[in-house]
Amino acid sequence: MEILEDLREQKRGSDNWHFKLKLWHKYQDHDANLERFDEEWDNRRPAKSKAAAKESNSKKTLPPPTVYENLGRKGILNQEEFIGRRAELDQLHRLLQENTQVAIAATVTGMGGVGKTELAIQYAREQLPTYPGGVCWLSARNFAVGLVEFARPHFFPNVNLEHLSPEERVTYCWQHWVEGDVLLVLDDVTNYEKQVKPYLPESSRFKLLLTTRENLGDKFVCLNLEVLKPLAAMALLQSLVGRKRLLQEPWLARKLCKWLGYLPLGLELVGCYLKQEEDLSLAELLEELQNERLAAEALVETHSGMTAQLGVAAAFELSWKRLNQNAQVVAYLLSLFALAPIPWSLVESAAKSKSTKELKQARRTLVQLNLLKRTDKNTYQLHQLIREFFCYKGEESGEAKELKRGLATAMVTVAEQIPQEITLELVKSFEPAIPHLEEVARKLTEFLTNEDLIWPCTGLGKFYQGQGFYELAEPWLQRCKALAKTRLGKEHPDFATSLNNLAGSYQSLGCYSDAESLYKQAIEINKRSLPEDNPSLPIYLNSLAVLYKSLRRYSEAETLYLEALIILYRSLGSEHPNTVTVENSFVEFLMQVVSEGQESLLSEHPWMQKLLVIIKEEGELGM
Repeated sequence: MEILEDLREQKRGSDNWHFKLKLWHKYQDHDANLERFDEEWDNRRPAKSKAAAKESNSKKTLPPPTVYENLGRKGILNQEEFIGRRAELDQLHRLLQENTQVAIAATVTGMGGVGKTELAIQYAREQLPTYPGGVCWLSARNFAVGLVEFARPHFFPNVNLEHLSPEERVTYCWQHWVEGDVLLVLDDVTNYEKQVKPYLPESSRFKLLLTTRENLGDKFVCLNLEVLKPLAAMALLQSLVGRKRLLQEPWLARKLCKWLGYLPLGLELVGCYLKQEEDLSLAELLEELQNERLAAEALVETHSGMTAQLGVAAAFELSWKRLNQNAQVVAYLLSLFALAPIPWSLVESAAKSKSTKELKQARRTLVQLNLLKRTDKNTYQLHQLIREFFCYKGEESGEAKELKRGLATAMVTVAEQIPQEITLELVKSFEPAIPHLEEVARKLTEFLTNEDLIWPCTGLGKFYQGQGFYELAEPWLQRCKALAKTRLGKEHPDFATSLNNLAGSYQSLGCYSDAESLYKQAIEINKRSLPEDNPSLPIYLNSLAVLYKSLRRYSEAETLYLEALIILYRSLGSEHPNTVTVENSFVEFLMQVVSEGQESLLSEHPWMQKLLVIIKEEGELGM
């Protein structure tokens, strides 16, 4: 074919190959040389070979269409490892077929950890055939430049766009894009008005998919991406760690997923960490997480193969920096509440230094950035790990103590309103506040004044006792006793109150001996620490009298009733609610004594004899 010229001096027995390439056209004209080569090759074919080639060419199918995409090796390459998002993938495809612009926004969290980017990657890769015009993945921070870098080599490689503005270059791309539907993915949009809006295409064949931490409102149809369901979270952890290892500690595996709030980023970080630390048990890891919180090594280091490039705290930091000081303060206050829905009225009560306007502005910002979720009317909740992060950041604030004191005081106000006798309607009204009252009783009692110290635990005791949940009430009343003893001392009236309340719980549980001992201690402390006619003493006397009545120790009960009534008549008068309560209890006591024919056990006290006559007469008349 005269393509190579042999320049060898010795053509046999030599390893020194020396040839010169001969071309028909200038070496720069690559296409013309290839075309001439094909012609020369075909001319030198034998007739039989030409016939076979002709027959083969007649059966050739069209070459596969060119796929324009720049996904490369982004994200999870094996889609079977993308767990728990099948419904979201289908919903996303449906939305993009019905609309030209769709945003994936995480309504539970404002960080990348919910899996917005990974969902977009998996959708784009799965639906490549749906978009013959190409799938273009761009960073929102570099929209215009990235778009030109993608389009120019594919669609107009020899066109110089240097003289055009960024907007004009993007417009040129839209006008000269190959035919067919196109998917444009803009990752991590932080400012729609500046990053996206100036460059939007007019043609509806361009489908725009955004991942963002913001709530874009009515500008886009949004796919609100929640955290994983518990079973999907377990499946994701299992895919990283292995089924056998999770089966060794199944209950702890569930607790681990729950502690992480079923957040994909947290699960992936922890799963990769466990994979590296093969001798680390789930119990040991969970303890480390609970002790070190977001600073735990398992939540800090990312691993190769992960889509996310930041640990949990670092990912949250991006959102934190976008909050103004007012929003940061409110975020910290919210983190002091329990991990439960928060009635906004409690936030307003706790944040006395903030105006209603400031609180609403902060709330709007947190919701817009998907850092706070609205769960019901005037009710909001933080994600588990977001709460941990806000709490960590807020401790650096100079307002931390004031906010803790404000929340503790607000919950005391709630506790004071819980009555001894509680109706179903009252249970429903107090129920939303109970988790937060428990949080204060557990963690914020140091910010209570001495006067308010026992109220949170006392209120919880009343709430549970009033519903008959004595086992739930008892631990809180025990804590109340311990707090009062430690801070106030064993001779303080509030310590006596805590003993009396705990005794009531023991009595309800049938621990009569323990109850009697505590009632007596409360009475003795009260008599030593307060004036003789103080109104709290009759309450304790009545409580012990009711216990003796139930044990049919009628003589001892009578003495206590009479002592209580004498003090009440003298200090509060006959019309006071406390007096009426003890009177009614006394009458019930006498009716029980009469019904059992045990009047002989009672004294000759004038009140006693007068009431006995009245009770007997009413009994004979059938009253």
